[in-house]
Amino acid sequence: QVHLAESGGGWVQPGGSLRLSCAASGAISSFEVMGWYRQAAGKGRELVASISNGDSTNYGDGLKTRFTISRGSAKNTVYLQMNSLKPEDTAVYSCYGRYQFKTSWGQGTQVTVSS
Repeated sequence: QVHLAESGGGWVQPGGSLRLSCAASGAISSFEVMGWYRQAAGKGRELVASISNGDSTNYGDGLKTRFTISRGSAKNTVYLQMNSLKPEDTAVYSCYGRYQFKTSWGQGTQVTVSS
């Protein structure tokens, strides 16, 4: 049973930064792709960023200038550095990992950006 656990969410003022972490346990192999989606209240889920096991990255529209995704040194860990946060970044951020067409998800962590 694969389990992904996110951490690092919370409240931050506009312009601030947060770093989200995600670590997987129970996975035998390395995920081919890991990444983050987010879902704001009343809205659909959107891709934030993803990274392949070859370190190829992909970002949601307009996020690349403020967000950076990276892999950790430990297997199946991924980080999301979020800078210059805006109120519209408020959402539940969920980590995922994909291996051989099967996707595993974390429970999600709340990020709230407000003054």
